[in-house]
Amino acid sequence: MYKSYTMELAGRTLRVDIGRVAAQANGAAFMHYGDTVVLSTATASDKPREGIDFFPLSVEFEEKLYAVGKIPGGFNKREGKASENAVLTSRVIDRPMRPLFPKDYRNDVTLNNMVMSVDPECRPELVAMLGAAIAASISDIPFDGPCAMTQVGMVNGEFIINPSQEQWKNGDLDLTVASTKEKVIMIEAGANEIPEEKMIEAIYMAHEVNQQLIAFIEKIVAETGKAKHEYISCAVPEELFAAIKEIVPPAEMEKAVFTDDKQTREGNIRAITEKLEEAFAENEEWLEALGEAVYQYQKKTVRKMILKDHKRPDGRELTQIRPLAAEVDIIPRVHGSAMFTRGQTQICNVCTLAPLSEQQRIDGLDENEVSKRYMHHYNFPSYSVGETKPSRGPGRREIGHGALAERALIPVLPSEEEFPYAIRTVSETFESNGSTSMASTCASCMSLMAAGVPIKKMVAGISCGLVTGETDDDFVLLTDIQGLEDFFGDMDFKVTGTTEGITAIQMDIKIHGLTRPIVEGAIARCREARMFIMDTCMKPAIEAPRPEVGAYAPKIIQMMIDPQKIGDVVGQRGKTINAIIEQTGVKIDITDDGAVSICGTDKTMMDKAKEMVRIITTEFEEGQVFVGKVVSIKEFGAFLEFAPGKEGMVHISKIAKERINRVEDVLTLGDMVKVVCLGKDKMGRISFSIKDCK
Repeated sequence: MYKSYTMELAGRTLRVDIGRVAAQANGAAFMHYGDTVVLSTATASDKPREGIDFFPLSVEFEEKLYAVGKIPGGFNKREGKASENAVLTSRVIDRPMRPLFPKDYRNDVTLNNMVMSVDPECRPELVAMLGAAIAASISDIPFDGPCAMTQVGMVNGEFIINPSQEQWKNGDLDLTVASTKEKVIMIEAGANEIPEEKMIEAIYMAHEVNQQLIAFIEKIVAETGKAKHEYISCAVPEELFAAIKEIVPPAEMEKAVFTDDKQTREGNIRAITEKLEEAFAENEEWLEALGEAVYQYQKKTVRKMILKDHKRPDGRELTQIRPLAAEVDIIPRVHGSAMFTRGQTQICNVCTLAPLSEQQRIDGLDENEVSKRYMHHYNFPSYSVGETKPSRGPGRREIGHGALAERALIPVLPSEEEFPYAIRTVSETFESNGSTSMASTCASCMSLMAAGVPIKKMVAGISCGLVTGETDDDFVLLTDIQGLEDFFGDMDFKVTGTTEGITAIQMDIKIHGLTRPIVEGAIARCREARMFIMDTCMKPAIEAPRPEVGAYAPKIIQMMIDPQKIGDVVGQRGKTINAIIEQTGVKIDITDDGAVSICGTDKTMMDKAKEMVRIITTEFEEGQVFVGKVVSIKEFGAFLEFAPGKEGMVHISKIAKERINRVEDVLTLGDMVKVVCLGKDKMGRISFSIKDCK
């Protein structure tokens, strides 16, 4: 049965059609917000996938370019692999929803969100987030929802609920908050140094709006929702846990996991697992569940020790950061490099500078964003965690980590006018044991400064963890979580920022939400840790950006020309500008307003190219002095080229002070001569004199 539901949301009408389309999906919501249309569906397999120990959830955000009236580029003319924005949106939907599915559920689930129309006033990412939550809630798939998401922007100091594309891009805050009926379950933010208390205000403003949305979704579920289906539980049998504890008492497991060296811990667990495999060799069913059982035993052991005894696996205090180290210029000849180490997490970042023409082109659903000047890429090779597997390019995790570090540094980058370069930083993970994205932020910041990028302030990042008990007020916050505390804990709360405020947040949790004291406490912990990292580690390595770019980085000269003269510089089919580039070896970019950027490494050649552009765009006046090359000799005089595409004539009578019979008696092809401009002759040609030049 087709039903339609509406509510007013941030001054626009949100409409949800149920039963109108995609009837064979487990759940489908046809979403309309303004003129933005997204079809969100939730589907699940009939049976669990065999041989896995995780919940196989797949979230897709499909950008159809017809939604903005575009035909895809390239030969194929079809949408290709997911864009970076699509990947990041999928992750933002996945992170809050995954914990709301049963932990022992092994059926494949796909949440698909297809963007069919885009209204710039109503961002499709938000509509997809809400659609996915509604589709899962009304389906028969086990899901402990509903949940809702709200976005908050800030323009001129004022918060804006669900901002337009333009407000989102040009404002000082882009915050996404997901909530259940009781608690916040996900925070994602980019910010222009927003103070901590202001960020908390925005988070809970979004949380309040989410409560209105949840009430709206509950009404839809009450009228159209399906009964949740039964499923085969893949939980570890309690009798197996009991048998394991008989063989490996809790004290032995504590000794195995509580060490500050990741390899030692893994070796200890491997020995325990082998011991248990030998003990259960005759019980095939228990052997199949043994890996998950040992994991759960480790988790319970670590959580108990942290929560009850405030004892961390590596012996640190709750607020203590692992040993820090930082250095710059570790890679020769690159434009900038830095390495940041925190415990067993180590990142090397390399910065590359290039002309603005090399910025990344973007073909997506936001028509206001067609290029990206700053790019941060993050790589996570298998050797960084002591594993071996072939490289298949960056996955969703790598793209997400790179985007987080990129977002963290954008607020402190100089403008194009201040620093006319495209900038790429690449984080190479040398070693990983927790929070490499925050190490990437620190390494990238130092790499930019080492490259001579005049960033406005230093940025650092850190992650805060959480272990919760049976009640809301029974919890422990952990500063600088390592891998084990991330795996077995309840939260990974990453915050980056300057001394003035926050530049980015990414919060992941594995439980059904956070209370306000946890959110406030985590943000405060991260600020304290950021200050410590900057003061004790980063500033001693490099305190401020270098005054100029390095020897191997391209240099850029900028000049302005009359926009009407751009065609003269470019020439027919690019002949003139290509000749300048060929003669000088520089790169030249010209914008529509007449801004010319000349990029190269040889200053002499750069100055030569600048002079050529100046001559080409100069209105020749009487008395001006130039140096030109003889390119043609006639009976009546010689033609000189002063810049590609610019020629003038010296009449035979103006070549020498004495009378000459033949031009060739004085000039030969290729001669460089100094001349003075006489204005234009009767034929409109520029006329020069050699003999009158002083």
